Amino acid sequence: MLKSLKVSAFILLVFAVGFLSRINHEDSKFFLFRKISFNVFSSDNILNNILSEGNGIIFLEITDRMDPPALVLCSIESAARVYHDRPVVFFMNGLPDLKSEDDQIQARKILPVLSSFDNVYLFPLRMEKLYADTPLFSWYKKIKPELEKFWIHVSSDGCRFASIWKYGGIYMDTDVISLRPIPHKNFLAAESLTVCSSSVFGLDDHHNFTWKCMEDFVKNYNGAVWGHQGPSLLTRVMKEWCVVPTFHNTDDASCGSIPYLHPQRIYPIAYPSWRRYFQVWPKIPTFNDSYSLHLWNYMNNRNMRVVPGSNTLVDHLFKQHCPTTYASLLTQESVV
Repeated sequence: MLKSLKVSAFILLVFAVGFLSRINHEDSKFFLFRKISFNVFSSDNILNNILSEGNGIIFLEITDRMDPPALVLCSIESAARVYHDRPVVFFMNGLPDLKSEDDQIQARKILPVLSSFDNVYLFPLRMEKLYADTPLFSWYKKIKPELEKFWIHVSSDGCRFASIWKYGGIYMDTDVISLRPIPHKNFLAAESLTVCSSSVFGLDDHHNFTWKCMEDFVKNYNGAVWGHQGPSLLTRVMKEWCVVPTFHNTDDASCGSIPYLHPQRIYPIAYPSWRRYFQVWPKIPTFNDSYSLHLWNYMNNRNMRVVPGSNTLVDHLFKQHCPTTYASLLTQESVV
């Protein structure tokens, strides 16, 4: 009896070991499959990982051009230097989809001036994907770009709101030269005493203010009026969000809990005087009250050039804040 019980126990033990081994083998295959699946290259996964902390600096290229002018490169380089511990992402409409890790490596080589900055990343801009799950999606599906007078501008306006909504961080136009870090995570900036800027602003991802901006974009859309979806929109939403801030001297104000930067922080040279950037100054200003400088490239319809050694204000700014871009200008002709 005892012997038969031992034999039975041994058989059960062998069966149990075999069963557990099979389970472990199947689990091993499952975890291996899961690991392989998670390691499959995904541009979206990499992008989400890079911007996961909500502290990225975001630039957009709405056109298909793949050879951006010097001012665009300077804007990105200066941001990469000032925000050296934060990711700087450049969305390019003309960039092919990234289907492999090698594609991501090759993308960085497209712009040699920026390739040495480890915190600069290039990703394709896909508007339909960016607008998904936002109020802008329905507008985008029915709009006819060929009939829009300012399509590049209004689509840029939409993309900046959608990208900040999804990822958070700071949005900057590609004609903004960074001088020093903006010390706020959430902020709006005044373009003038009465207008809120859309060229530089920072908000947490999924911030209610950004959602209201997208709702206003669709509700009050008017593509025939330049700036209606940009500075005018932010000014409208700000007036609904808070009592219109007033400035005392050069101190910043606030819109509710959102800091509202004085025009000196980004726009020490107002748009009627934009040509001063291309003039020689008796003494180069320090811009000690500014975090960044907006160069009003939209006004520059004559394509005034950055000429190395010209001693103009923009020449000094390039030399100091984007020296790699400036060095490239010494050997090739570039247009701001």
